[in-house]
Amino acid sequence: MHSTPAPRKTTRLRHLLTSASTEFILEAHNGISARIVEEAGFQGIWASGLALSAQFGVRDNNEASWTQVVDMVEFMADVTRIPILLDGDTGYGNFNNMRRLVRKLEQRGVAGVCIEDKLFPKTNSFIDGERQELADIDEFCGKIAAGKDSQSDDDFCVVARIEAYIAGWDTREALRRASAYHAAGADAILVHSAWSTPDQILEFMREWGNRAPVVIVPTKYYATPTQVFRDAGISLVIWANHLIRSAVDAMQETARQIHQDQSLVTVEDQIASVKEIFRLQGADELAEAERRYLTETRRDARAIILAASRGDGMDSLTAERPKVMLPVNGKPLLKRLVDRCRKQQIESVVVVAGYKAEQIDVGGIDVVVNERYAESGELASLACARHAFRDDLVVLYGDLIFRSYVLRGLIESDRELTVVVDSQYAAGPTSGAPDYAYCSAADDRSLWGQDVLLERISRAPRDGERAAQGRWLGMLRARAKGRQWLEEALDTLATRPDFDALGLGDLLNHIVAQGHPVRVIYIHGHWLDVNSLRDLEQAGRFTAGQR
Repeated sequence: MHSTPAPRKTTRLRHLLTSASTEFILEAHNGISARIVEEAGFQGIWASGLALSAQFGVRDNNEASWTQVVDMVEFMADVTRIPILLDGDTGYGNFNNMRRLVRKLEQRGVAGVCIEDKLFPKTNSFIDGERQELADIDEFCGKIAAGKDSQSDDDFCVVARIEAYIAGWDTREALRRASAYHAAGADAILVHSAWSTPDQILEFMREWGNRAPVVIVPTKYYATPTQVFRDAGISLVIWANHLIRSAVDAMQETARQIHQDQSLVTVEDQIASVKEIFRLQGADELAEAERRYLTETRRDARAIILAASRGDGMDSLTAERPKVMLPVNGKPLLKRLVDRCRKQQIESVVVVAGYKAEQIDVGGIDVVVNERYAESGELASLACARHAFRDDLVVLYGDLIFRSYVLRGLIESDRELTVVVDSQYAAGPTSGAPDYAYCSAADDRSLWGQDVLLERISRAPRDGERAAQGRWLGMLRARAKGRQWLEEALDTLATRPDFDALGLGDLLNHIVAQGHPVRVIYIHGHWLDVNSLRDLEQAGRFTAGQR
């Protein structure tokens, strides 16, 4: 059975212009923004002259050459399946430039071009518009005809943009130009207005009488209800510059915050992850191609999250659900933890549940149930997931919240077994039963990459005259030999009569006692565990604005 080929991009753009319904396209200015437009659900892209020049850092006065513009639009066309309508300014010259432009756009997979009846080099319509001179009608008609005669694809679209209203002329002049341009072969008419109301556009539509599709750009009269455009018979609405403007706003805020803080900690969890950039770049497709064409195999990491307890400090909040499903700023604790793992490219997550295990509702995870959760502890839960151990393994408490860099530092360690210790919690008050870490050296922030080893985990913040060096977070990472040490320790400790009462701290202490090195990575705050209602309130403040 043969599948029907998808319509060409040029055909899809023509359908948008001739549709019985009002259609919408959105501005993009490079490959990644074009992909975002498509993923948002739009059926077409406006390659805005203003936005394209802005992303080059130059003015919207044809300071970017037409070849630079076409090169960028080619990147946009390559990463999307929907049609692109290029804002071609004045056609970048006379009729001869227009002919070459159309041929090059067809070669690059662009579906159409919009040209405006002003003089080259152009000036943006919203900069002293009434002082801008319009092109001669006959000369502009010749440019339209030259473009249409040059296209090899019958469905390639040339849209004629009328600047009469921008230049201070009336509807009669706008209609005179629209009629001439339509007769010259324009596939649609874009009528532009700088008013904050759509009055000029609506007057034009009443007089035009649907002789050809009409396109509008409601940048100035944005408050107009969309139904007004539908009722007027508008064919296509262009949201013309909003991605570049929103990007500028976000970049300015991020730059200001980084400059102010001289740190990335505040902004890292409020911006798109590097993994999201990789996704938009198509990294998954490359990974699939590598699996197909390269013989080398990659070892995947796995996280095991211990989430069997009810959370006794939460009162009635955990009457019908486990603690890890309590929402923090609208997202359950467990979902936040799983998202943190995936942000660090740990796709395989196993959750050891117990109390109200049926209420665990987070997509893309494997759930293992510790049926004896009520009378057993952390090691018993970990033993339930032993079949899921891998040579790249992260084990986490299920009630943790932390900045992304904490987990990233853990998984980037090249040691066989690594733990994270917060030096700021050495003797501070905390809820729950803290795991204090005694280490081979204290945290020295003046040194980079300290080689510190764990000596033991204890519930006591002091041992005689000696204070603990920090608090262990409840996070560990094991590599190949480290996995073996974990399994051997589990086997040995499972023979003890008090096995059900043992925790991960006991497991680490046993491994250290066997002479195995456990590396310590120090952090300085930026995390918390949720053991009480007060912790839950603090977690809300901690995660405010995080993705």
